[in-house]
Amino acid sequence: MKIDEVFCNTFKALRHELGHDRPRDMHPMWQRRLSYKSPFCKALVANGYLTEEQMQRAALRYRLGMSRDGGVIFWQIDEHDMLHDGKIMYYRPDCHRDHDRKPTWVNYLLKRNGQLPEDFKSEHCLFGLHLLSEKCRVKSEKFATAVVESEKTAIIMSEVKPEYIWLATGGKTELNVAKLRPLAGRKVILFPDTDETGDTYREWYDVAEAASDVFGHPFTVSSILEQRATKAQKAAKIDIVDMLFPTRKYGT
Repeated sequence: MKIDEVFCNTFKALRHELGHDRPRDMHPMWQRRLSYKSPFCKALVANGYLTEEQMQRAALRYRLGMSRDGGVIFWQIDEHDMLHDGKIMYYRPDCHRDHDRKPTWVNYLLKRNGQLPEDFKSEHCLFGLHLLSEKCRVKSEKFATAVVESEKTAIIMSEVKPEYIWLATGGKTELNVAKLRPLAGRKVILFPDTDETGDTYREWYDVAEAASDVFGHPFTVSSILEQRATKAQKAAKIDIVDMLFPTRKYGT
């Protein structure tokens, strides 16, 4: 697959209308496109998580992309508006992950196609971190920052609870002290998924404690799911979106 075939269905008109800028490229090959037409975006609306207007706003906010084969691209752009990588994921019409199709990274595709050297490395960052960039700083300083596991959760919550700036780790084990560095000095609340054993909560709590020690600033971990989730919900490993939309079938 040619890398220019990975991207399609651009956000060009909407981006132009809203005066939306693209992040500074790390490399000429990072010519990415934006799209709100992926099956993932359509599923957010079809399953009642967001209205069409909310979905388009959220897609623009997080600069979502779409691969040629229908995957949503979650671009990782840091607080300096620098693009690190893009995770391509696939979702079913019910807005849950299509586990028959493995996620992949744009970085990997570029290397595979010889458009980046094999030894090229780029550290991943929190999804949505660009919302804390210089041009957003006045707005961002007015709100607390919330960190969740799933990009999908951050996107939905950004419209449901706009009083927070929602970021995502992209995975339970992707949270570490280094990734929290850009949030030092801010009011931060971590919202881990729940599980039957409480392991996820404890793991995120340990990272928050370590980050608090390193940066000399408290990082709070919400215990709302540990306190309110039923045994069945914990077995299903729900997140904050599942708590707010209890009629939906659980799943990532």
